[in-house]
Amino acid sequence: MSKRKKIEIDSKIQEKLDYIGLDLNNLPKTLTEYTDISFRTLKGYDEKKYKQYRFIKISDIEILLTPANRVETIKEKYEKALPLICYLDNKSEENVLNYTTFLTMLKEVSIPQLKAIEEEQKNLSKKIPFKIKFTGSYLWQIYYSETSNKYFMLVPTEDSNYSAFFYLLKKKIEDNKNERIFVPVSCIDYEGNVLGKTEIKDLENYLWLFTKEYPSIYEVYSKTEDVVLNIIGEATIYDNTKTFYKIALSNTKDAMKFYKLVKALFILQTEIPYYNFSVNINEQGSLEFYLDDVKIKYEILPEFIVEQYLKSISLKNKAENTLDELNIKLKKLQLESEELEKEYVAKEKQITIYLECKKTFFGKVKYYFKLGKNTKMVTSKKKRRRERDGLEEKTKHKSKKFKMEERNYTLYELEESFKEYERQEEEIKNLIMDINALKLKNKNLKKKIENATNYIEEINKHKKSIFEFWKYSNKDAVATLDEGEEEELNVKKLEKIFDFGNDFEKFGIESDKNQRNVLTDSELDSAYIATTSLLPIINKINLKTAENQEISDELKKLKLSREKSEDSEEDDDDSFNIFGRIKQANNKERTLGNKVHREVPRDKFSILEISKETKGINLKRKLEEILKNIKSALQKNTLEEDMYVYKISSDKIELNTIENVALDPEKELDKFLKHDKTNRKIYLYKIKLPKGTNYIAFSNIIYFDNKNMTLPTGMELSTEILVDLSTIELKVNNTKKINKLLFEEDEDDFSKIIIKNIEINELS
Repeated sequence: MSKRKKIEIDSKIQEKLDYIGLDLNNLPKTLTEYTDISFRTLKGYDEKKYKQYRFIKISDIEILLTPANRVETIKEKYEKALPLICYLDNKSEENVLNYTTFLTMLKEVSIPQLKAIEEEQKNLSKKIPFKIKFTGSYLWQIYYSETSNKYFMLVPTEDSNYSAFFYLLKKKIEDNKNERIFVPVSCIDYEGNVLGKTEIKDLENYLWLFTKEYPSIYEVYSKTEDVVLNIIGEATIYDNTKTFYKIALSNTKDAMKFYKLVKALFILQTEIPYYNFSVNINEQGSLEFYLDDVKIKYEILPEFIVEQYLKSISLKNKAENTLDELNIKLKKLQLESEELEKEYVAKEKQITIYLECKKTFFGKVKYYFKLGKNTKMVTSKKKRRRERDGLEEKTKHKSKKFKMEERNYTLYELEESFKEYERQEEEIKNLIMDINALKLKNKNLKKKIENATNYIEEINKHKKSIFEFWKYSNKDAVATLDEGEEEELNVKKLEKIFDFGNDFEKFGIESDKNQRNVLTDSELDSAYIATTSLLPIINKINLKTAENQEISDELKKLKLSREKSEDSEEDDDDSFNIFGRIKQANNKERTLGNKVHREVPRDKFSILEISKETKGINLKRKLEEILKNIKSALQKNTLEEDMYVYKISSDKIELNTIENVALDPEKELDKFLKHDKTNRKIYLYKIKLPKGTNYIAFSNIIYFDNKNMTLPTGMELSTEILVDLSTIELKVNNTKKINKLLFEEDEDDFSKIIIKNIEINELS
């Protein structure tokens, strides 16, 4: 009991009790009254996944405390729960432990935490966050009992953050009948006032197909109980570049339009392989769907289906014409093959007779006088031509032409039309395979006939006299009749293209190892300077457009930066740091890629030899030397496969400069936007570097010396490489526009959104 009194009189606890407005010896009626709650938990429900957010009256929420922690199941927590009054009673012996627990919980909470939640709820009352979910969502473990028609908060006493509980307690003591809090409701399903549960589940799956991420879908109720179905998620809008999006559906009519649109596009893309829809966001951050840069809306779906049906008719008619042509070609080849086979068999028979006759004296005489004449062709050329020409006439009337009726078409009809086109395509592929096989067969037959003809001509050449023929027939050599050719497939060999997700780690390690072997110290230092803000002035020196004033301005920035650098030493009397990098040469351990090393970072001031006495001309000469080293280093590394790289800029870039280009567009875009949220429009260049392109990878050796031989291999500090774009012939072959949603303040739930317009230029 004495321990309990010690906690009770703690001044810090008393200060918090005063802030909350709680007198433990005189409990208000709002805390002593309790309505019994009957609650049945939903089996298999994910407690962390909220489906409803509501403005709930504080007076409608009962508070239960449970000797558990947050990670336990709702069933376990609810079974052990007791009303709040059981933890506030300081008179009953049976509640002493609970009372002590309550005071311990109060000791853990701070007044600033309560003020932060109060400020958060004020903001939520005015504006609901873009993502709906807010920072403190997880603290509100509020449930709804359908049986009792009552909300209740379940407070785990073994938790670490009790701020939401004590904020609610403070508000219940204030007893403002109309005051509400905006919170998620746990373990409750969708009510289905906007879309049914089945449609919502379908939407989750449909949207995953187009965005490559499952969305979060919430029913959000206003203070007046009006509901908006909010769909929030991330969408991949270009390569692996993502953006947030939000779809707000406030009525069933609009919701069903959106649902039908997404369902229709889902059916088209999954059932018909010719469709691949892309997504983008509009100026409000809502999701939009595109096919070949044409926006698809629900209102134009009937017209769109008719257009696509017309396209399928056109494709089928074209395929039918192709089938006609291929069938004629196949028949001609079949006729040709039959004639060639007959011709070959005739020549083969003649040669066989000769080979049999040459075995005996009388056989040779018999062949010489009776069987030496050429075998006639079975079918004349004119007859064959007439047969081939007749094939076209026979095939023409078989051709089936597809027509459209003047009516609307359904998705089912469109799907069936494209399935018929698929069957035609399959038939075309099979015909082409048959034609190619016959071509090869006929080619081999012609070769065999040529060999046989040459052999027969050789026999006939020696039949001028019986003695010469006798001598030739006694030779052992026999010409080969069955010589043919192997099939040559006209298939373009696929070249491997670098894939960031699968190939980056290996690329980084191999590039780092190679650069340690082939690059000199000066080249490594110069490559490091290319990672800094000095690259633009180096490019100007390269293009001979750098002005003296620009170099002087760069020098001023460097000197100012050097003075502010934490590692710089005070050397007022020295015009030059005589120690160079020795001042940094310590055994300080650093971590890189989860590996510890003792290497020294490269220092741009030491590399550039910056001192208080450095002049503009000195810097220019040093940068010219660095440019020479960069060009030399570039020649020592070449790409082993084609690679797509990315460059992001607020202005259009020139293609005649040495540039740092990124291998990961998402990371590059995030880095760029982090430092530039003012420009509304930006440019993203996707550049295809061909195999054999010279490059420098910004691997670990570019950023650190390796004097102690402890530096890990790889590219842990950068996903960029350096290339000279002037050495590559590039032209824009495609342009498209996408939007990306950002928040003015990333950590602020109530931040305004910014829509960035990104123009993509694909070069190769």
